Amino acid sequence: MPEVQVRRGVRIGLDIGTVRIGVARSDPSGLLATPVATLQRSRREDQVAEITEIVREAEAIEVVVGLPRSLSGAEGRAAQEVLAYASTLAHAVRPVPVRLVDERLTTVTAHQALTRSGRSGRTQRQVVDQVAAVLILQNALDTERSTGSPAGEPIETDRGGEEEIP
Repeated sequence: MPEVQVRRGVRIGLDIGTVRIGVARSDPSGLLATPVATLQRSRREDQVAEITEIVREAEAIEVVVGLPRSLSGAEGRAAQEVLAYASTLAHAVRPVPVRLVDERLTTVTAHQALTRSGRSGRTQRQVVDQVAAVLILQNALDTERSTGSPAGEPIETDRGGEEEIP
């Protein structure tokens, strides 16, 4: 089987929750995701500016956002909120692309990993969103490495500034 060529460059991963946003980043070779920060949700404009600064400082080639679908694959209220947030972010960080990836059960997996590592429920809250962001981004990196194509679906932004949600 031929070796798959993976794009070089830092990617930023986001787990957008109702209270916090977990942020992760990859190494420049696109192999490993690591935690960066947990941001408290506040005014969307302030947070988008903060995330935009992280993307610019890292010279990221892409932002990967977890889309919380239900187990059936449906997009409920949480998914619609993430789509709206990601659309605003896509406009702010362009020309850096923003991609949506399925994140079903990522937060559950993050909680389980933290419990196995000995973290109490109280201390988990401080880092669970970062761990979820790492899981989202690592899955996207692994998918790209195995398929040769970026994971997920892009959010398109047209030249007029309006976002199209896939």
